[in-house]
Amino acid sequence: MKICSIGAGYVGGPTMVVIAEQCPEIEVVVVDVNPERIAAWNSDRLPVYEPGLEEIVQKIRGRNLTFSTDEDEAIRTSDIIFLAVNTPTKTYGEGAGRASDLTYIENAVRRIAQVATTDKIIVEKSTIPVRTAEKIRRILGTNPHHCHFEILSNPEFMAEGTAVEDLRNPDRILIGGDDTPQGKAAIQKLVDIYAHWVPRERILVQNLWSSELSKLASNAFLAQRISSINALSALCERSGADIDEISQAIGADSRIGQKFLKSSIGFGGSCFKKDLLNLIYLCEHAGLTEVAHYWQKVVDMNEYQKHRFACFIEEKLFGTLSGKKIAIFGFAFKKDTNDTRETPAITVCQDLLEEQAVLAICDPKVPESTIRRDLQGSPSENIQVVQDPYEASRQAHAIVILTEWEEWVSLDYAAIFQNMKQPAFVFDGRNLLDAKQLRAIGFEVYGIGKPRS
Repeated sequence: MKICSIGAGYVGGPTMVVIAEQCPEIEVVVVDVNPERIAAWNSDRLPVYEPGLEEIVQKIRGRNLTFSTDEDEAIRTSDIIFLAVNTPTKTYGEGAGRASDLTYIENAVRRIAQVATTDKIIVEKSTIPVRTAEKIRRILGTNPHHCHFEILSNPEFMAEGTAVEDLRNPDRILIGGDDTPQGKAAIQKLVDIYAHWVPRERILVQNLWSSELSKLASNAFLAQRISSINALSALCERSGADIDEISQAIGADSRIGQKFLKSSIGFGGSCFKKDLLNLIYLCEHAGLTEVAHYWQKVVDMNEYQKHRFACFIEEKLFGTLSGKKIAIFGFAFKKDTNDTRETPAITVCQDLLEEQAVLAICDPKVPESTIRRDLQGSPSENIQVVQDPYEASRQAHAIVILTEWEEWVSLDYAAIFQNMKQPAFVFDGRNLLDAKQLRAIGFEVYGIGKPRS
């Protein structure tokens, strides 16, 4: 068997790498129209940073794993084709700012329809709106060779920063397909691939529409939990309660559980906001106004949390940030990734820059070019990007923790304190550091959902 992924990004790349690792008898090809991205996959500096990913690629690349720009050859020779291209939020026309832009999906499917000369199984791996398979089926029906295509939905549920572990040991594998003999046969072929390493009871089979909607629903529920705990964090700060203690009490309820109850400056990444906006648009399109409003509030609370944090920094720094140096520790949307898509750091930094603060930004994995691109439009002369957190904090008025990198925990804060402007502040947007130890050194420390004076 030969399979390919059209798309070599955060979804297609790691997914195919782990399939190739676990299924050595299957030939796996990852194709992308971006030659620079493919060149990076074939180099020692992968375009995607995930713990453990580089080691697997180095071990199996060139054996049963290939990265290529020859999309047509991959389409012609593959039995199963995964669609793992980007599905961003539309920025134009009907549904702008909410609906998914399916341009890349349509382009890939049209290419399959033009090039394929044998029957194929097409797997939706990208996050897509429910009923997208209908559109794919219509386009594939234009194939001049009258090939038969079975369409399956196989949404990804890996989290950035733990993608390799999530793919190797998933909570579940979801496969949706048609309840026909041919549909069931296609489903079984995909089940057999995952069954190489995933226990059969974790492989869930559904109809196409349930599988397509399940991805949006899962991300909506996770984002809702984050916005819920962050909403409570604001009340904790006003009432004297401690959000970590509240989270512990809530999570001890077996009906709720402990995951995604960590307060922060808000969620980021490529999925949560995009999928919520898509879900909101689908609800509005279906005439479900109240349902759309409910999910919109999850997005609104996330935006509120980011702006609230930036406003508090200004308030505590005596009501003005003009000309003040602030050290920003972390820019990625979470630790163990170099992804900055929808990172809360962008909003917080932009708010601080609008108040004419001078930012010294430090992140162990995000390159300077990415940081400056994401903050484009803000005054560049007020943005410094440095590799050393000690240098970033030198003569700074405050340190702001925006990403929960473990590197920040082991720093010598006594030495840092001596080289900062006094009084020296720490605003911990991830509740990562030991506030008591920092206060003993002399810092004024403020966290999310912690009692504030």
